[in-house]
Parts: sequence; C-alpha cells; structure tokens
Amino acid sequence: MATPTFPRWATPVARISLAVLLFVPVAVPGLMMAWVRTGWSTGEGRAPVQPVDFDHRLHAGDFRIDCRYCHATAETGASAGVPPSEICVPCHDSAWLNGPKFAQVRRSLATDRPIPWRRVNLLPDFVYFDHAAHTRHGIGCVSCHGRVDRMARVAQAAPLTMGWCLDCHQHPQRHLRPRREVTNMRWQPPASAAEAAALRRELARRYHVESPTSCVTCHR
Repeated sequence: MATPTFPRWATPVARISLAVLLFVPVAVPGLMMAWVRTGWSTGEGRAPVQPVDFDHRLHAGDFRIDCRYCHATAETGASAGVPPSEICVPCHDSAWLNGPKFAQVRRSLATDRPIPWRRVNLLPDFVYFDHAAHTRHGIGCVSCHGRVDRMARVAQAAPLTMGWCLDCHQHPQRHLRPRREVTNMRWQPPASAAEAAALRRELARRYHVESPTSCVTCHR
C-alpha cells in the first residue's frame, strides 16, 4: 500500500486556509467601512468636557440668547468663532464673576490668553466648511448642531460624514428657513405640507440655493 503524500490533517487545514484567504480580502474592507460609520469614528454623540461649565440649556434655552452673541462670525466667516472671555462679563453680576465657576474666565482675562475651549464638531483637515455660505442661504444652526438649547454639555449631533453632507446638498430645500430664523432652535415650518413646500421653494428662489455636489465644493 502506497504511503500518502500528505497527512490526513492537511486537507482540512488547506480548506480552512483557502477559506481564510477568500474571507479576509472581503471581510476586512467591509469591517473598516462599517467602523468608519460608527460614532466611535465619526464622533457623533461625543461631548467633550469644557474648561468652563457653560450650560447651553440655560443660556440658549431659558434665556434665549442668540447664538451669534457668542459665535459672532457664523454669518460672515467660514468659522462661527469661539466667544472671547470679555463677552462673559456684561451678562453676570459680581457674585457670579467672583465665584468658582468663573475662575477660568478670570484667569483668561488676567493673562490675556483665550480659554482653551475643546472643539465639538471635528472635520478632517481636507474638508472645507463655510458657516456663512450655509447661514446666508437659510440653513439653520439646528440642522448641523442639533437642539443645542437642550444640551447641558454640547455634543456632536450629526455624523458629519461625506454621505450625510451630500444628502443635504442634494436636497437642500428640506433644511431651508427664513434667514432671520437661522439661530432660532424652536422654529418650525408651516404645519401644512403644501405650505411648507411652497415656503421652501420660495426661499430657494429668493436665496439662490443650488445643489453643489462637485468635489471642489468641500475639498480644495
């Protein structure tokens, strides 16, 4: 009887090896594509601890302070801007200004150094986003940032993926509102679907809203 060329265990090992070789090239890219869409990768839901305990529910919610009071360049520049320390002073009396929660603000004013706010919405360096281009065309803050007036600590409310951005660029009318309402977190379109659609068509015409989907729109 002839001696077998390979041992008995060689056949199942070969089959398993072939299965792995076929599975890995498909599974690894698939897992990577799934991972980049999770909150761990996109940052959706991430709420970094800030150096000053600033409660947006109180300021933007109860007191209804306009977003532009702190983020002054949201309508004029690419960046919405972070509030300078001086802007906190007029709103508070001496008891608040001398209290423990204002220690970081006092330090910033004394040293003439800005408060080290931590960025909430992170975009890759190769992505260009212009706040003014959106607010001038009637895109409200809530469309990207969510109901900030309900957040004690601001969190990233959207995935900010390319697919998410493209969906808005392809159907911008769904997010349009009058320019005077861009910072109004409570604004709602007319209850009637027909009236809401008519309003958005009119706003798109008035604000010359287009649907830019070219790569150079966001990648320059």
